[in-house]
Amino acid sequence: MIEVEVKAKINSFDEIKDKLNDLGAIKVKTEHQEDRYFNSPVVDFAKSDEALRIRETKTEESHNLFITYKGPKIDSKSKTREEVEMKIEDAEKCSRIFENLGFKEVRTVIKDREYYSLKNFEISLDNVWGLDPYMEIELALEDGSDYSEAQKSIFDIFEKLGITEGFERTSYLELLENLDNKN
Repeated sequence: MIEVEVKAKINSFDEIKDKLNDLGAIKVKTEHQEDRYFNSPVVDFAKSDEALRIRETKTEESHNLFITYKGPKIDSKSKTREEVEMKIEDAEKCSRIFENLGFKEVRTVIKDREYYSLKNFEISLDNVWGLDPYMEIELALEDGSDYSEAQKSIFDIFEKLGITEGFERTSYLELLENLDNKN
């Protein structure tokens, strides 16, 4: 699957929620996420622009665990990339497998995320611990699909929400690492 995703820094969750409501977006769920990122013993994922994580998600109704691999970004405008995700049963066992294969855990990124649905787009408002508010709009495409039209549609939604700047191609992991390096 190709994940076409655009992220932007926002000023206020409340302001964006009102605008999403005006566009007809429907709130789907609120989720607490803890993402444990790992680096490869063969390739430095920070340099290859890849990611491997174990994600733990919690809602009032459910608790789930996933392994996710994200390939390098494939364009200069967005965070469009291949994504492969699989549900798992035990985060600690998975972590031990990774570490026994030489992978090193580099950081946990914690966020509270509100999901909205607008047509076939998934919109999330992200309260990442340690960062300012962010918003992501994404669309999942089957492998081989042309993603340029999806990107244009995503940027159109941002424009309708009054967001024309503050776009960020850097992951939350990288933003937190960059913040650490400044301090």
